[in-house]
Amino acid sequence: MHADRTDTDEALVRRLLAAQFPDWADLPVERVGSHGTVNAVYRLGTDLAVRLPRVEGGSKDVAAEHRWLPRLAERLPFAIPFPLAEGVPAEGYPWSWSVCRWIDGDNPAVGSGGPGLAADIAEFVLALRRVDTTDAPPAYRGEPIAARDTATRGALDALHGVIDTARAAAVWSDALGAPGPQGPPVWVHGDLQPGNVLVSGGRLGAVIDFGCMGRADPAVDLIAGWYLLPAGPRRHFRTRVGADAAEWARARGWALSIALMELSYYRTSNQVMASTARHVIGEILEETGRAGSAG
Repeated sequence: MHADRTDTDEALVRRLLAAQFPDWADLPVERVGSHGTVNAVYRLGTDLAVRLPRVEGGSKDVAAEHRWLPRLAERLPFAIPFPLAEGVPAEGYPWSWSVCRWIDGDNPAVGSGGPGLAADIAEFVLALRRVDTTDAPPAYRGEPIAARDTATRGALDALHGVIDTARAAAVWSDALGAPGPQGPPVWVHGDLQPGNVLVSGGRLGAVIDFGCMGRADPAVDLIAGWYLLPAGPRRHFRTRVGADAAEWARARGWALSIALMELSYYRTSNQVMASTARHVIGEILEETGRAGSAG
């Protein structure tokens, strides 16, 4: 998926544990099947997980997660990862890495959530927004949406003939024309996609992978409406978070921009990510087409 990735395996995890955290070295290690793009995850025993960044950017997230996740966990109504130990480069592995608590659950299928998940995601987003942002880092997606214009249009150019780029460009232009946020930046997760959410019985169990977290436009976390929910629950989600027309337009733009870049980048290297991005783009174009037909 990435030209500069670092490969890992169970043997490497065992060597790292033996050298740095010998109390855990005798526990069984099993790689977790994942379509994630930044971290390789290994289950350690029954209650722990080892996360090894594949790329340098993921390594830079480790220190931030150890600082902020314990503080956020106290203020959020759903489980999030809790780091227990921070590993250092060794055994030929070049990055910082983590041992965390294991959280049970399943990733939902893209756009499959019902009203219960919509309500839970809204509760999570609103609780995160209420956390004090003093000293909070800027989010990975903390820039104004207009700052993504060049990259988004580049992705549109790359996808000519793959999707309806003319309609997608019109939706993107509408998002750029929406009024900006009226208040200060808030805490956001920054990447509320199926791979970063765990569900049980159709309800939210946990939110994971906080590598994009920080201060940003509150519209950023509303991408969950298109990544996790179909049209009906999406409307319920919008009502629960209280998004006005401008915030919702920016959120739609964020979701579209992210999906366009993902489809352009992962179209041949990660079919799950590409399929998810296609679904999101399709939902946005269908939704805006209905709105246009209704006048």
